[in-house]
Amino acid sequence: MQPLTAHRLWELPRVGAPAVAGAGRLVVPVTTNDVAANEGKSRLWLIGDRVKRPLTPEELNASKPVVSPDRQQIAFIAPVDGQKQLHLLGLEGDEPVAVTDLPLGTLGAKWLPNGQGLVILAYLFNGHLTPEETSEEMKRRTEAKFVVHATELATYRYWDTWLTTGEVPHLFLFDIETSELTDLMPKATRWWAWPSTDDPWDCFDISPDSRFVAFSADASLPPHRQLRHSIFEIEIESGTETELTPEAPAHATRPRYSPGGDALLYGQQLLAGFYGDRVRLVIHPRATDLHRVITEDLDRSAEGWEFDGHGDIVFFAEDQARTTLYRLTERGPYPLTTGGTLASPVIDDHGTVFLLRHSLQQPPEVVRLDANDTLEPVTNFDDVKAVDWGAVEDHTIPGADAEPIQFFLIHPPGADPTARLPLLHLIHGGPHACFGDSWQWRWQAQIFAGMGYRVALVNYHGSTSFGQKYTESILGAWGDKPYRDLEAVTDHLIGAGLVVETAMGLAGGSYGGYLAAFVTSQTDRYACAVVHAGVTNFGGTYASDLTSGRPQSFGAEIFEDRAQIDLYSPSSHASGYNTPTLVIHGERDYRVPHTQGLELYGVLKAKGVPARLLYFPAENHWILAPQASLYWYEEVEKWLNLYLK
Repeated sequence: MQPLTAHRLWELPRVGAPAVAGAGRLVVPVTTNDVAANEGKSRLWLIGDRVKRPLTPEELNASKPVVSPDRQQIAFIAPVDGQKQLHLLGLEGDEPVAVTDLPLGTLGAKWLPNGQGLVILAYLFNGHLTPEETSEEMKRRTEAKFVVHATELATYRYWDTWLTTGEVPHLFLFDIETSELTDLMPKATRWWAWPSTDDPWDCFDISPDSRFVAFSADASLPPHRQLRHSIFEIEIESGTETELTPEAPAHATRPRYSPGGDALLYGQQLLAGFYGDRVRLVIHPRATDLHRVITEDLDRSAEGWEFDGHGDIVFFAEDQARTTLYRLTERGPYPLTTGGTLASPVIDDHGTVFLLRHSLQQPPEVVRLDANDTLEPVTNFDDVKAVDWGAVEDHTIPGADAEPIQFFLIHPPGADPTARLPLLHLIHGGPHACFGDSWQWRWQAQIFAGMGYRVALVNYHGSTSFGQKYTESILGAWGDKPYRDLEAVTDHLIGAGLVVETAMGLAGGSYGGYLAAFVTSQTDRYACAVVHAGVTNFGGTYASDLTSGRPQSFGAEIFEDRAQIDLYSPSSHASGYNTPTLVIHGERDYRVPHTQGLELYGVLKAKGVPARLLYFPAENHWILAPQASLYWYEEVEKWLNLYLK
């Protein structure tokens, strides 16, 4: 048996969200990666009690399956001439057939409950709001001699995409009998979520009578300084559109119709500009103006909500760095099962819940919730029995202000659990996220443990899954409690005799990169650091794609109180930089602009501090290409070994 390595990680199949195919069967997308070709492709599989067979050719790269109401065929998207188009395929055979030819491709589709067609989500260009006009505009842009992004918007980029290019989502009705495509929202110019982080395919639902489509989209007005997603509804026959949540103070998202169609369920945040605000579930009886919060007493953020076959609601919530599956009835929410991390619930025709489950020692696989609320395995694509896992421990100790903080400690495979070993803090991003008992395809903790390090995953103040007060406790003071929490864990492990005090390192991405940079501006106790896509200069974050949350995060706008901005900005404490640091950034990172990393690297070099720069021109906030990821792991391991071994 061998520890998990980066090469082994890229050999593992990646199991995606299942789709119900009736009679205890599922359609499951599974992605495999060809490292030599530097790409991955997804294949659809039919899974049942005695069935496991591929439905699509290996080379097709099929994804986002949805099964027809009569369970006879599936719709999915796959590339045609470089654009993802909608395909249809009989469940019992035949060849896949592409049924759309939209100029910018499709993002996904959902069947009308009556089976007579599908509602397709696709982009068009603003100002060219028909497929024909968009095609002509594509041709003009291809032939243009120069490119310029001109704007007066406050929000003009998102993640790794310029919004000035004008892509806007439209819903189209595809008629199965005639193959006709009808734009349901021919004048729409609103933004939805973007596929880099939030999948717009998950943002709409169709009423059980096939008459209405509900969706969430941005309702803010230009210049879009503060985005606000709202719930809208379109009547398919007339095209009449209604905003259902015009008074919502912050994001309203992910509408779902009840089985009878008499109510709409959605998620609601209350604090504008604060993405870490708790998501409450709201029920809206469609015959009334009532919108009632139904999870206010649950101090956790809801996600992945769906109606089951009995009219009850199932949803997930992070809790203590793990995931709990809840069922919500008239008596309120009660937990069904907890363990690892759960995602992507679907409910079959008999009310059985299927979902993805993963953990720090298990890649995602599909499981079934049985009658005893026990999770039973359904798929087994990832054969990891031969992996020598690092043992995982769950600890809670006093952190900042003596308040309890939770962290996972992963030991090197086969290591003496009492020996002193080098320590590596992996610091999660966000900051309003958590290092859960979950599988990561990036920043895979077991790989670092396999390198010979004791790996600490600290859920510092500001992390999610420990209550809203805990999440909000770092607003205006990003570098205060999280820094003290890391130090408390370090001191605890030294006191327990588990780490070599002269061989301790820090590594993190995004906010995790920020905290690594801030800590090294305050102390020299760590032998090295890795800062990936890290925020290093608060003033420079006004070049980020989203800037409306600065007063909450930093305590003030830069033009209101520069002293407050400088208080926890690493660049304001650059005199303290003495720690050898590996700086990593992607050029297409608009969330944390690449100049943040270049500035940190330049300051370190100016001071004479050992530093190395990895700059990926083709990558964004994440390093996603297989070969780039392998190179990333190799470089990080070399840097850590240089200073910690």
